[in-house]
Amino acid sequence: MAWLEQMGERLAATSGHTADSLAVTPDRMRELLELAGLAARSSGNRTNAPLLCYVLGLAVGRGATFDELAETIREALANDGSDTADG
Repeated sequence: MAWLEQMGERLAATSGHTADSLAVTPDRMRELLELAGLAARSSGNRTNAPLLCYVLGLAVGRGATFDELAETIREALANDGSDTADG
């Protein structure tokens, strides 16, 4: 995790945010990795994993709650991803 912390510090310095405000907790990290894995498996396209996490981060940054969005993703993918499987 040292690499991620170092990148967080660099991004914080560039963006004017504190490193703590950009830190990823172990619980959040596990949850993000789970959602990324679900996205990759359900879509059949591994590149959807980081892209989904990016869109999720944008939405959270604009005021949505992570937990609510994570649940929305899980519900969508519980439908076997058929409504989101266009790649």
